[in-house]
Amino acid sequence: MQALDTAQLIALAGALGWASGVRLYLVMLLTGLAGYMGWMELPQGLHLLANPVVLGASGFMVFVEFFADKIPGLDSLWDVVHTVIRIPAGAALAAGVFGADSSAMGLAAALVGGTLAATSHAAKATSRAAINTSPEPFTNIGTSLVEDSLVPAGLWLAIAHPLVFIPLLALVLVLSIWLIRLCWRFLTQLFARVARIFSGKPDAGLPPAFTLKSPFSKNDPHV
Repeated sequence: MQALDTAQLIALAGALGWASGVRLYLVMLLTGLAGYMGWMELPQGLHLLANPVVLGASGFMVFVEFFADKIPGLDSLWDVVHTVIRIPAGAALAAGVFGADSSAMGLAAALVGGTLAATSHAAKATSRAAINTSPEPFTNIGTSLVEDSLVPAGLWLAIAHPLVFIPLLALVLVLSIWLIRLCWRFLTQLFARVARIFSGKPDAGLPPAFTLKSPFSKNDPHV
């Protein structure tokens, strides 16, 4: 059984926080399996994840989330509900890496883990909401499958190559903030346009080429 060094523990705490904002139940299942199967020695604060009952519950939720996250509209509703679940869970899992040995390190890990979970969750939720404005489902499904693969890859990299994972996590954090700003601006403009349309006001958001003109306007040579 592999014992984790300090760099691996730091990387694991960051990985658990970040990945919890994307696929919380998959994080719990994979981490618990790693301990249950003896692939690595889990920190004491994470031993509960290797309990067979917890493994069964997290496995069931992975199954449910896998399909719920592939259905446009339902995925966004799932994200809304899990806003109050993923972020504190990410903080708790990150704290579990150090909390049993040091309360100060556990608190620091909780703060960082919660922040990472909130950032990755916000990036996921806003990007999926933006993707759902497209009528075709294939982009949604493809994005969901990418998220499914990124979580185990990130957890593996945190343990196998922690010094590579940590700077990559910082880069992902920056990209996530940029993605949140981009998608949020798109969604607010879209909602504003929809509100104007339903209120009977002209849609100022459309480019000039798409502006509708009355066939009875004064500039119409046929009038």
